[in-house]
Amino acid sequence: MRKCSGFILTGLICFLLSVAPWALAQGDGEGQPVPYNLKTVETVQGMVVAAPRPTPKGGMPERAQLTLKTAKETLTVYLGPGWFLEKRGMKISDLDRLQITGSRITVQGQAALLAGEVRKGEQVLKLRNEQGQPLWRGPRKP
Repeated sequence: MRKCSGFILTGLICFLLSVAPWALAQGDGEGQPVPYNLKTVETVQGMVVAAPRPTPKGGMPERAQLTLKTAKETLTVYLGPGWFLEKRGMKISDLDRLQITGSRITVQGQAALLAGEVRKGEQVLKLRNEQGQPLWRGPRKP
């Protein structure tokens, strides 16, 4: 019985550690969710200084994020689930030049974006619809 409890506890800890960064991205640091706000949407351009990590084989899917250095600042950009990016086929690497449209948020006092669209050269990756709803969740009823 103790071995089973240990495995369950270890699995729970691993799960919580894998979702912690995304939970922070979706909150204001005090547990309040930060929605995609159409009033704070802006477009930035810059170079990727930390690309999203690929989803580990057989592991928990991770929320993809990158760090973008613009002419004015360095931003964390929250993209969405890693599996959604992989399914869409856009590969993002360090030193790529991107144009990202998204909702500006603040996470633990730092500027960030919830991405709605990513452009890399001629490639366009749509992550959200015109109302800011994530495309990985499918259509929603009004």
